[in-house]
Amino acid sequence: MSSAQQATAKPAERGIELLDRIDYRLVETSADKDTIYRLRYRAYLNEGAIEPNRDHKITDRYDDMPNAWIFGVYLDGALASSIRLSISSPEHPLCPSVDVFRDYLQPEVDQGKVMVDPTRFVADPELAGQFPELPYLTLRLCFVACSFFNADLGLATVRPEHQTFYRRLFNHQPLSPPRLYPGLIKPICLMAVDFPASREKVFARYPYLRSSYFERRMLFERRAGTVTPVLTGPSFPFARASIVPRS
Repeated sequence: MSSAQQATAKPAERGIELLDRIDYRLVETSADKDTIYRLRYRAYLNEGAIEPNRDHKITDRYDDMPNAWIFGVYLDGALASSIRLSISSPEHPLCPSVDVFRDYLQPEVDQGKVMVDPTRFVADPELAGQFPELPYLTLRLCFVACSFFNADLGLATVRPEHQTFYRRLFNHQPLSPPRLYPGLIKPICLMAVDFPASREKVFARYPYLRSSYFERRMLFERRAGTVTPVLTGPSFPFARASIVPRS
């Protein structure tokens, strides 16, 4: 893409160029988690989503659950954003959205569906302003997870004003009116996408959301005894993000 094209392209289109500068890092140590919790605090406070607290951190019980994956997204080596992906499955059905929106999601749990639940999506306030592509590249992890875990549904809990973004990018559909999420001031809505039915349409529109089998394994295949992935379906060759191996 030429300089002139980059200047006029939409953030989603420019994301494919920025992907080469992105590292997705699975956060597992206490020190790295502490850094993420502080980033959450700065981001939430900056957008007026929380009240100030003494610890300058945001964490909850879902961070330590065996079906939760916390990622830091690094741009040119600097922590730019973070997201937590909880996987609701028959083995580990509880996740944040199931807890808050149980009246909508318990029937899906009872049917044994696998759901990818992204929460605690935050970005460094300064970098977010410089790189409007950052949300697209961070949320790419949701589709990588859906592919790895062979998900039935991809969830999203978002503020009402952000619903259009999720509908346009991921084909998410609204399921609920706004309600309060524990610890947040502003209410959120539940949205969901039928991943098997929507994946090819979304990938065709945004090809950088595709992932390779190798990338999916590097990001999500970890401790024994956690959620067991169903590694079926095509292995996409498109995976340009560099992966930092686990220690």
